[in-house]
Amino acid sequence: MTYLQAITDGLREAMRADERVFVLGEDVGAFGGAFKATEGLYDEFGADRVQDFPIAESAIVGTAVGAAIAGLRPVAEVQFADFVACGFDQLVNVAGKMHWRTGLAVPMVLRLPSGGGFAGGPYHSQNPEAWFMHAPGLKVLAPSTPEDAKGMLMAAIADENPVCFLEHKHLYRRVKGAVPLGDHRTPFTARVAREGAELTIVAYGAMVHAALQAADAFEPGRVEVLDLRALVPLDEEAILASVRRTSKVLIVDEANETCAAGAQVAALVADRAFSDLDGPVRRVATPDAPVPFSPGLEQAVLPTPDRIAEAARELLAY
Repeated sequence: MTYLQAITDGLREAMRADERVFVLGEDVGAFGGAFKATEGLYDEFGADRVQDFPIAESAIVGTAVGAAIAGLRPVAEVQFADFVACGFDQLVNVAGKMHWRTGLAVPMVLRLPSGGGFAGGPYHSQNPEAWFMHAPGLKVLAPSTPEDAKGMLMAAIADENPVCFLEHKHLYRRVKGAVPLGDHRTPFTARVAREGAELTIVAYGAMVHAALQAADAFEPGRVEVLDLRALVPLDEEAILASVRRTSKVLIVDEANETCAAGAQVAALVADRAFSDLDGPVRRVATPDAPVPFSPGLEQAVLPTPDRIAEAARELLAY
């Protein structure tokens, strides 16, 4: 099953299991969504549970918030994660703060197709996860495998909090894997994608696969790859345990470097594992510039396995 099929399967299973679950967004109905993640759901569940919306992200997010506090479990799709900025106030100031203001739960999921790698340019390639990590009240997930895409989506739909679900477009049809049938839920904790003893590479989303390719450049058992899977809640103990095993850490972000998720990981390691380190905390990220349209320029700014391997090589030799 592809990463994209796993998302569709998770949506279908959740909708079959709970009639309160419904999907909304632009072209999610008969068209099946911009990337076909909702394909077939309209035919099975009808227009009441698969609702097309106009191009108005504020209305999509706002409607999801209202439906959630009224007892439903909406799953809203934003065609490209970049456009979530238009619904930012509803998400950050309403959904994220609702529980503290009123005590109400807001069980909604916002699906955000994110990331670059397909020459989509500056308005279709962003990784906005750090915006939401900074906003109290929101959970932020970024699965890297088909199994996690389904398991974490189903767990997010069952969660009582508003969840930003970042699904990487580059993985949709490129990554395949076995996915459990039926109800499958994955905890919001990190996983060791590859074991190693001399260096930890911390990554999430598409960068997990880039990190695994980079690790292939070294002898087996040297480089550990830790897949964060969730950015909020951040699995701090898993990060610290891995760093204490290897004593060196390299953090990979596809997002722009300043204040990215990796900066939070770096601060955590510096604060709580400084005495366990045998080298500086290193980061590989995208420069603080919009992602270019040009395929060549895009590859020049996004972290690649070669750039990650080069940084890992330097850190191993430190």
